[in-house]
Amino acid sequence: MGDETPEKMLQFVDRDQQYPVKRDAKVRALDFEEISDLYAKRVAKEQSARCSQCGVPYCSNHCPLGNHIPDWLKLTAEGRLREAYELSNATSTMPEICGRICPQDRLCEGNCVIEFSGHDAVTIGSVEKYITDTAWDNGWVEPVTVGPARGQSIGVIGAGPAGLATAEYMRMGGYDVHVYDRYDRAGGLLTYGIPGFKLEKPVVMRRIERLMEAGIVFHQGFDVGRDATLDQLRAKHDALLVATGVYKARDLTVPGTDLAGVHPALDYLTSSNRRGFGDDLQQFDCGDLSAKDKNVIVIGGGDTAMDCVRTAIRQGAKSVKCLYRRDRDNMPGSQREVQNAEEEGVEFVWLSAPLAVHGSDKVESVEVQQMRLGAPDYSGRRSPEPVTGATTNMPADLVIGALGFEPDALPQMFDAPELTVTRWGTLLVDHKTMMTSLDGVFAAGDIVRGASLVVWAIRDGRDVAEHMHTYLKAAARK
Repeated sequence: MGDETPEKMLQFVDRDQQYPVKRDAKVRALDFEEISDLYAKRVAKEQSARCSQCGVPYCSNHCPLGNHIPDWLKLTAEGRLREAYELSNATSTMPEICGRICPQDRLCEGNCVIEFSGHDAVTIGSVEKYITDTAWDNGWVEPVTVGPARGQSIGVIGAGPAGLATAEYMRMGGYDVHVYDRYDRAGGLLTYGIPGFKLEKPVVMRRIERLMEAGIVFHQGFDVGRDATLDQLRAKHDALLVATGVYKARDLTVPGTDLAGVHPALDYLTSSNRRGFGDDLQQFDCGDLSAKDKNVIVIGGGDTAMDCVRTAIRQGAKSVKCLYRRDRDNMPGSQREVQNAEEEGVEFVWLSAPLAVHGSDKVESVEVQQMRLGAPDYSGRRSPEPVTGATTNMPADLVIGALGFEPDALPQMFDAPELTVTRWGTLLVDHKTMMTSLDGVFAAGDIVRGASLVVWAIRDGRDVAEHMHTYLKAAARK
């Protein structure tokens, strides 16, 4: 480490751990990891001590899980980390995951009283991450406590955050739990959709392994509709949960999207995450789904678009541009993520939309239409409209569409035409019971809400477990 002292190095910590970014060239990788750990401990204590313990905990009120944030911040400031972890864990099945990927600037931290007073908010997410990682390191994370066997089983379709949360709570209640998922690894978007630099995959896998050790049975590579119909699963289990999420990409509706080098965001992110697991991927190895040495254009302004542009930077792209049809103030993604991307070298082209993708066999450029904001739409946001004659061509070797996600047509996929959906294609549920139009079949997460946040999926998984428990108790008495 040369003449540099740990104290001098501690002020610089990698942004992907949610702290300010900058690395001193003299710090070797091993030294930096050690320094990061030391810094995380110091920051957790200092940030926790900043909590004003206000009478109205706006932070907790704006947490979908209702976490007891001021209470575990106080415990952390006092050095009572195990108690802080246990309190955080009481309301969440995945606190260290939420600490990493929740958009705290739009939730708890964005509603911190200290933030309202003109000072920076307490970094709640980083503290939550630290205390739970500390719990894992010290063996404080206990196995799932399985209740007395009830002789009833449930099936969970979808191994994303909503499904995993429900599976854990129902197993704690003494039910036999089977989880069915189309992918070869559990976790859903936690595993394949969110980049590893934001959510390290061993963090997800250890949660899943904990559920397996509790006796939850995972059926991977299982497609409902192909490997079993919904009716067959209903006959096998006493209740079902549909928690498939929404994975169908909204298409780019411009000419040229059939050219090689144009991909949906989830295909691109999944390939990158699979590569991180060490999987053999022909499309990645041949360069089709790799951004290395390419001019990359990502279309969209949400958090998925931010994941794509930041992944492309890490893959060694020549240039990365993000096109969004509105301005910065009207984009749906996290402003913190935008700032991170800008600092890493991403160029944002605001008020721009694709007109066409050009190329012979593969993409060579994107024709871009300049936009302006007109009258507000039905939601109150000003609608983008084209500026006549204002177009330009941008070179591109890889184009990624990140326009959001829609639900698959589940009644057709599951061979269950009686399964009722809304006009948006999401499953229709009775919001008092979270049950679908089929008796004993419940639904939770994005397949009910539409594309939303992981923390809301966990909340839904917790809530639907209570409703399923009530249903199954009544069924057992008949």
